[in-house]
Amino acid sequence: MSNINEIGKKKLLIFHPVLATYRIDQFNILNEIFDLEVVLLFDQMWNFNIDQNKISEQCHFKYSYLLSGPRYKGRLFRFGMYKKIRQVDPDIILGYEYSFTTQYLLLLKKLGLVKQKVGTFVDDSLDICINIQSKIRKIARDKSLKILDFLVVMSKEVADFHHCNFNLKENSLIISPILQLPERLRKNSDTIEKIAQNHISKYNLKGKKVLLFVGRFIPEKALDIFLKKVSQFIKDKDDCLFLLIGEGSELEKIKSIVEDEKIDNKVLFPGKYQFDELYAWYASSSGFVLPSLSETFGAVVNEALVFGLSVFCSKYAGASSLIDSNNGITFNPLDEEDTLNKLELFYNQIKPVNEVNISERPPLISSFRERMISEWGKLAYE
Repeated sequence: MSNINEIGKKKLLIFHPVLATYRIDQFNILNEIFDLEVVLLFDQMWNFNIDQNKISEQCHFKYSYLLSGPRYKGRLFRFGMYKKIRQVDPDIILGYEYSFTTQYLLLLKKLGLVKQKVGTFVDDSLDICINIQSKIRKIARDKSLKILDFLVVMSKEVADFHHCNFNLKENSLIISPILQLPERLRKNSDTIEKIAQNHISKYNLKGKKVLLFVGRFIPEKALDIFLKKVSQFIKDKDDCLFLLIGEGSELEKIKSIVEDEKIDNKVLFPGKYQFDELYAWYASSSGFVLPSLSETFGAVVNEALVFGLSVFCSKYAGASSLIDSNNGITFNPLDEEDTLNKLELFYNQIKPVNEVNISERPPLISSFRERMISEWGKLAYE
C-alpha cells in the first residue's frame, strides 16, 4: 500500500446494477486500493425488497446513480455513461457480465473515445462457463474477450477456463469471489444470539438437526427436485427439520410438494429475513443446504460459512469452490443416489441445535482481504 500512498491511487470507475449486501466488503476493500466510484443503474434490487439505508451506511466508497434509459426484462441501457466517464476521468473502467453496459464501453473503446483499460465482472460458475446459456451470450462473450483488457472472475477454476480457452494472460484475470468479511457480519453477535434464541424457542428447534436453505424460491434453486428426492430421508429422521427461508414465484408449488410428500411437519417456511434477523437463522441451525442446478456464485454459502455452518452444496453452484473436507460436502442434485448417500454422511457430521454462542462457532472460511489485495494489485500497482 505504501507505493500507492507515494504515487497516488488509480481511479477506478465501476458501472454496476445495484447496491447489494454481498458487494459491500468487496467495494470497501477496492476503495482502499483505488480511488473508487461505483455508478449504480438501479436504486433498488429487482424482485427483492431490501432496506437500502442499512446497506448504504456500511459503504465507505463513493457511489452515484444513472437511472434514465430503456429497460427490457433483465436488459437495460443507461444514458449518461460517457458523460460520467469524462467527468470522473478514471484510469480503469469496469462493466458487468457481457451486458449492454459492457458492450457500450467496448464500443467507446473501439471508437477511440475511451483510452482507459476496460474490464468486466463475470459471476459465472465453471459449469455455466462450459454450458453457456444461449447463443447470444456465447457470441457476446467470444467477441468481448477479444477486446477486454481484463476479466474479474469468481474462482481459480473459472480463471483457468478462460486462460485455456481464450488464451487470456494471468495478469488480465483477477480472481475476486463475492465474499463478505466475518468481522462485519458477526459484528452484532449479542443481538444475533438473542434473535437466534427467539427463533429456537418459536419453532421448537432445540435438540433437532436443523437443515437450512436461504434464497429465492425459483426454478434454478431446484428445491422441488431436492425435496422429492429427500422426502423419505426427512421422514425417517425423527430429529430432522428443514427450514426454507425466503420467498419467490415457486413458493406455493414447493408447499404443495411438501404436503404431497407428507413432510409438512418437518419442513417449515418462516418467511423472508434480512441482516441480523437473517444471520440469526445461520446461528440457530445445524447445517446449510444449497441444491441449485444453476448458480453463479451464491453469497449465502459464504454467509453460512462465516457463521460456522457446514454446507451441503450442489456441485453446480459457483460457491462450491469454497467447500472442502473441513466445511462441507458437494453433491450432484441430479443424481438421487449421490444426493442421498452424501446427505446421510453430511447429516451424521452435523450437531443438533443447542444454546447459541457465536464465539464458540468460529467461521469456516478464512479472510480473503490479502488475497483480494494481491489479485487487484495486478491493476493497481502496474
